[in-house]
Amino acid sequence: MTFQNDITFTLGQYQGLVDQALAEIRDEQVIARIWAHDHTVWKPEPAEITNRLGWLQSPQVMADSVQRLRPFADTVRAEGYTHALLLGMGGSSLAPEVFRKAFGVKEGYPDLAVLDSTMPGAVLALADGLDPKRTIVIVSTKSGTTVETLSLFKFFYNWMADAVGAEEAGKRFIAITDPGSPLLDIGTRYHFRLGFLNAPAMGGRYAALSSVGLAPAALIGVDIGQLLDHALAMARRCKPAGTTKEAVNPGALLGAVVGELAKAGRDKVTFVMSSQIASFGVWLEQLIAESTGKEGKGILPVIGEDIGAPGEYGEDRLFIHLSLEGDTTADAALAALEEAGHPIVRVSLRDPYDLGEQVFLWEMAIAVAGHRLGINPFDQPDVEAAKSIARQAVDKYKKKGALPLETPNLIKDGIEVYGRVAAAQPAEALMAFLAQAEPGSYAALQAFLEPTPAIDAALQALRMGLRNRFRLATTIGYGPRFLHSTGQLHKGDAGKGLFIQFTCDDPRDASIPDEAGSAASSITFGILKAAQALGDRRALKAAGRRVIHFHLGKDAVRGLKILSQAVL
Repeated sequence: MTFQNDITFTLGQYQGLVDQALAEIRDEQVIARIWAHDHTVWKPEPAEITNRLGWLQSPQVMADSVQRLRPFADTVRAEGYTHALLLGMGGSSLAPEVFRKAFGVKEGYPDLAVLDSTMPGAVLALADGLDPKRTIVIVSTKSGTTVETLSLFKFFYNWMADAVGAEEAGKRFIAITDPGSPLLDIGTRYHFRLGFLNAPAMGGRYAALSSVGLAPAALIGVDIGQLLDHALAMARRCKPAGTTKEAVNPGALLGAVVGELAKAGRDKVTFVMSSQIASFGVWLEQLIAESTGKEGKGILPVIGEDIGAPGEYGEDRLFIHLSLEGDTTADAALAALEEAGHPIVRVSLRDPYDLGEQVFLWEMAIAVAGHRLGINPFDQPDVEAAKSIARQAVDKYKKKGALPLETPNLIKDGIEVYGRVAAAQPAEALMAFLAQAEPGSYAALQAFLEPTPAIDAALQALRMGLRNRFRLATTIGYGPRFLHSTGQLHKGDAGKGLFIQFTCDDPRDASIPDEAGSAASSITFGILKAAQALGDRRALKAAGRRVIHFHLGKDAVRGLKILSQAVL
């Protein structure tokens, strides 16, 4: 099946299911009802639906804001700033990261660094590597209460004040938040330079085409007017088109494919992407996982897996190829998968500005897929569990000077193993844990480690060994960012995940000020990170998930290589 030459589908035995779904979407006027903000598309009650549909109008609304964002970017550029540092988590950080990696930095504009980690090494690397006198800091949190973002703000406010003085520090900060957010009060108290108020009627994962994504994009010289033009073009294509044309609405079509194949067991959506736009996967990962992983259902987005031979995959995959025009790198491998009977979706982009189209297309598609799955794609009911346990652990630390203790089942080769498996070696423990895999299982590598190229490579080697040996879908998530992304899916889906958590010793730690501008500190980033890892694994266990925890000691890369030996 082909749609307007830019999306093609090879669905094989699943074509009839999708055709039936499209007929029902047409007959039930689902697309028209979505545009009318009809909550009954998803649930009988309007809570966390009617106030989460602002993304439908976001391309048009933000088109009116371009004239404000461009002068802002020009002024920052003219003042000689060479870098911008964005502090945010989840939906507040992923779109800016995508735009930076896909578009690069226009000559003469400040470079953008995105910090969405509480790993002390990651925090200190940016503090050491950036010149505060030539850096402007963006604090982005829609709620204004995100603990990681506020902790990072307090640290970097002191970093800035030490360099330029308390009188000048606040003028180097910009807020992106919702109306009524506590961050507005913080901005007033510390004399922030500027604030961008975001439309509140959308969740963070649906906010890429709002100030959340576009203000940072403008800073690095992205033509946000062109990006929005592409988004508006897709929004028009995703409008209701009458009963005879509903089947070629791209949002309805893609949503029906993703939703129906998930219901049929093809619930591991595996993305293959051109290298220049590969970062778009991290945004898609949150959108899909956090929107669909609930009520015992879920669609697992798989990004970053090296494409393999047909025999290295189970029968639970849907492959989606997002490629820039002229890129034929993956064509042969995908043709082999298609020949073997795997369903394939191919999406062609003319240039990176087509990401504007893709953002809106996928927002609509996942809204439609949520309808087909019978879930509310706009809430995240299981996210709070890990946060609550982490807060309790932090409170205990502040009162008693220690986090809750856990006893390892095995200590060997500098690695501590926590989990109910009998083994004499860490690698044996990993293999025993993975022996629980069944058809439809997946392995999630949860790395509360500093994201460095060496760690990236070691994790990738391990995941590919797992995929090839066990035919498992695999994911890699750095903590705590994945808690704001795939964390909802991990606790809300059908429970077939195998969760492998990694922690390590921190060579250096960094204090979190109790208040911005104060030297007093009752907790460090290392303690916060440890509490978040503890909170997530306890929340997973409480949800009946299978978890094993490897503490890799002082050398995380060495520890990961030891574990990889079991599967390579």
